[in-house]
Amino acid sequence: MIKAHNQIQSQIHSPAQQVQQVVYRILDANLDRAREGLRIIEEWCRFGLNDASLAETCKHLRQEVSKWHTPQIRAARDTPGDPGTALSHPQEEERSSMTALLQANFCRVQEALRVLEEYGKLEDANMGKVFKQMRYQVYSLESTLMGFHRHQLLWRSPLYLVSSPVDNLFEAVEASLKGGLTLLQYREKTADDIIRIERAKKLCQLCHDYGALFIINDRVDLALAVDADGVHLGQQDMPIAVARQLLGPQKLIGRSTTNSHEMQRAISEGADYIGVGPVYETPTKAGKAAAGLDYVKYAAKNSPIPWFAIGGIDTSNINDVIDAGAQRVAVVRSIMQAEQPTLVTQYFISQLYRK
Repeated sequence: MIKAHNQIQSQIHSPAQQVQQVVYRILDANLDRAREGLRIIEEWCRFGLNDASLAETCKHLRQEVSKWHTPQIRAARDTPGDPGTALSHPQEEERSSMTALLQANFCRVQEALRVLEEYGKLEDANMGKVFKQMRYQVYSLESTLMGFHRHQLLWRSPLYLVSSPVDNLFEAVEASLKGGLTLLQYREKTADDIIRIERAKKLCQLCHDYGALFIINDRVDLALAVDADGVHLGQQDMPIAVARQLLGPQKLIGRSTTNSHEMQRAISEGADYIGVGPVYETPTKAGKAAAGLDYVKYAAKNSPIPWFAIGGIDTSNINDVIDAGAQRVAVVRSIMQAEQPTLVTQYFISQLYRK
C-alpha cells in the first residue's frame, strides 16, 4: 500500500518537485517536533516551577516556530508513507525523573532546530539564520532552567548524605535514594583519580535516575569531568569566585563553615548553600572542636540561603538539632554504615518534615 502510494506521488511531481516535497516533509516533521518539545518544557515552567518568565520564553519560541509552519509545508505531510512513525527506542518508553524528562526534550528541540536550520536554507535564506539563533536561545534556556531546577531541588531537600568509602557504596546510596534522598555528596579523600572518576560517574547517573542532586567534595575538576550538579568546598579549598568561573552560574557551590564569620563570608562570596558544624564531635572531622547547637541557633536566625547542620548527627540526637532551629541536616555514618539505609533515610526525613 505504502509502496503504491509513493509510486503515484512520483508520477505526479517532476524530480525537482519531488525533492522539494521531501524537504517540505522534513521541515514539517521537525517544526512539529520542536513545538511539541517546547510545549513539554513550557508546561513544567508554568505548573512545576510556577515561573511566568520562563514559561513566556518557551511560549514565544513556540510561536516563532509556528510562523514558519506554512500551509505549503503542512500540505506535504505524508503520515501513511512515513517509515519513521513505527520507529522507537527503549529510552523513549520511560523517563526516570523530571531532570531526565527535561533533558530529553531539550535534546529533541535542539536536534529539530538544527535540522530546520540546515534544510531551511533550501527553502528560505532567512530560515537558516532564524533557527540558528533560536538554537542558541534554547541552549541558554536549558542552562537557565536546569540551574533553576537544581536550586529549587536544593531548597526542597531536607537531608544531605555525604558518602564514605564503604564496601557497599553503591548499594547504600541507592537504598537511601529509595528512601527519598534528593541530595548526595561524593567524598573520598584517598582513592586514585581514575577510581574516583569511575565511581563519581556511576553515582551521578544513579542520583539523576532517582531525580536527586549529585555534588562532588572539594574537586571542581572532577565535578566538571562527570557533569555533577555542583561542588562542596572546605575553608581551605579554592575561592568560591574561582569555582563559579569554572563551573558557570547554574551549578551549585557549597561551603563548609564552623562559625558566624565563616558563614557570613561564604554568603557574601556567593555560596548557594552552607554546611553548619560540626554540631557534635565526629571522627569524620577528627581533631576539630564541635561548633555546638549555639551555631545552629545562629544560622537559623541569620542565614538567608539553605544550610545543613552537620557533624555527628544521628537518630539519637536529630531532634535536639531540629529543636535548635535546623530544617536541614547532613549525615555520613548514620546512613552509610546503617544496616537498613532506606529506613534510616525515611526516619530522618520524617523528623525534618515534622517541624
